This record gives sequence, structure tokens and C-alpha cells, in this order.
Amino acid sequence: MLPPGIVAAESDFYLRRLWGLPHEDLTSQPRYLVTFTVGINQKENIDACVKKFSGNEFEWSKTAIHISVRKQTKWWYAKRFLHPDIVARYDYIFIWDEDLGVHKAGEEALNLFRITEERPGWCSDPHLPPCAAFVEIMAPVFSRDAWRCVWHVIQNDLVHGWGLDFALRRCVEPAHEKIGVVDAQWVVHQSFPSLGNQGEATDGKAPWQGVRERCKKEWTMFQSRMANAEKDYFKSLQVEGSSNSTATTI
Repeated sequence: MLPPGIVAAESDFYLRRLWGLPHEDLTSQPRYLVTFTVGINQKENIDACVKKFSGNEFEWSKTAIHISVRKQTKWWYAKRFLHPDIVARYDYIFIWDEDLGVHKAGEEALNLFRITEERPGWCSDPHLPPCAAFVEIMAPVFSRDAWRCVWHVIQNDLVHGWGLDFALRRCVEPAHEKIGVVDAQWVVHQSFPSLGNQGEATDGKAPWQGVRERCKKEWTMFQSRMANAEKDYFKSLQVEGSSNSTATTI
């Protein structure tokens, strides 16, 4: 169940910091957006407007869509470029971190996502993994229907997505049957320093400290928003139920 008050229905292309407070991120909010659709032969025509960097080092790069923005997180990209209506042609949406080691994952991994039965609710012993273990949300895979709900839960200004994993259960029913851990295939967290180095050193604090503080603040803010959204939702149901009862009595 997803309370309407938590739905972040709109997004934007404004860049946000990875530290500080969300409401202090935007010093300006441009109202005009200029885009270019340019082929390889037209590069010189727009050289005065944009510098194009060739990304054809890898073969897959030739058929990929490249979006380059400085110092943003995967959830920032997901909210702005992976709207459910845009990705509706895909059965599954992979939102993976950049520092995953997949050398141990086999080709059959994709099929396992469809049939996985590693469901936490079915653990033989609740004190052993995966029931008692923590699964970091580094390589989530969403079905098309689930993503339509998850996208709305992603808060536009909370770019780190902390706390989001605890809300995913609201997007499927029953959650203990629809959410699984594919432990037959595993990936490695290679811990490349990325987001932590994107912060800003202030008041004698290292850049990564500001980023971590922002993460924790966002988690608290998300929890508060969800709680308030639920409260408002249930209150509206009570008012609606009371109105229907009154109408019936009359």
C-alpha cells in the first residue's frame, strides 16, 4: 500500500549537491530547456554550444544512450530519465551501482530473476541469512509493474535514496512472495571511491563526511515523509467513511 502523500509525481533536470540540506541545493531554477539531436556528421555545427566527447571506446557504447552529468547519483538519474512510461517496453529494469564486480555472475543470472525463490519469508531459520543478513540495495532488479510504483516513491530531492529499500515492500503484494534475493548468483562490491569524493570540504570536514551526513539526513526526512503520508492517507479514509455513513443515514 502506497499512501498518496509520499508520491513524488514530478521531477526536473536541476543538478543537486550530495551534501548539505536538500532545500538549499538550488541557487537558480532555469525555466528553459534546450536539447539537440545530433548525428556524427553534425558535430561541428554545434561545437559553439556543446563539447561532444566521443564515447565509442567500447562496442556497446555505439548503441547506448549516453547522459553525462557531473556529481549525481543513480537515483537522481532514475527519477529523471527512467519514468515508467518511458521504460514500459522493458520487462525488467536494472538499477545497478558502478562499482559491482560481476565476473562471478553467469549468463543464467537473467533467467534466475524470473524464477527466484530465495524469499526471506520462507527461511528455514530466521536467525540465519538471508533472514538475519542485510542485503545492500546495490544491484536491484525491478519488474515493469513494480517499477511503476517504485519510481513514484523515489523523492525528487533526496538523491541518495537512503531508506528507499525499506519502502519497496509497499509496491508489491504479498511482499514476502514478490521480493526475492538471488543468492545463486552473486556480485562483488569493489568499493571504488566515488560518491564520497564528490562532496565538499567544509568546516574542517573531509568531503566524504558531508556526503555521509547528507545521506543520514535524507533517511530521516524520507521516514518522516512516509509517516506523514500514511497519517494523512488514513485520516482521509476516515473522513470519506464518515461522509458515506452520513449519506447512507440520510
